[in-house]
Amino acid sequence: MTPEKLEYFKERLQDEQERLVQELRDLGHEDPHHAGHFEANYPETGGDSEDDNAQEVAEYADELSIEARAESELKDVEKALATIEKGTYGICKYCSKEIDEKRLEARPASSSCIECKKILTQEM
Repeated sequence: MTPEKLEYFKERLQDEQERLVQELRDLGHEDPHHAGHFEANYPETGGDSEDDNAQEVAEYADELSIEARAESELKDVEKALATIEKGTYGICKYCSKEIDEKRLEARPASSSCIECKKILTQEM
C-alpha cells in the first residue's frame, strides 16, 4: 500500500473515530470506572404513568443497543489505527494476506480479508 493510500485510510479512520465518540457522548456519558466505555443516559420523560414508564424503558433499551454497536465499532477503528502505527494495516489477521483495497474502502476498520471473513461467518 502506498504511503498516500495509508494516509488516506488513517484520515478516514480518525474521522470515523471522532464521529463515533461524539455519537456515544450524545447518547450518554463516559464511564469513569472503565476508560473508553460509555453508558447510555436513562431518559426521564417526567411522567409517572405506566405508559410513560414503558416508553422510557423502551427508549433506554434502544439507546443501549445503539451504544453497544457504536462502542464495538469504535474499538474496531482504534484497533485499525493501531495497526497503522505498527505498520500492519491492510494485512488480514488470520491469513496474513493483503486485504483488498475495495474492502478497505467499504470498511476501513476491516481486519480480515473477504475469504477469511466468509469462513468465519460460515458463508462458504
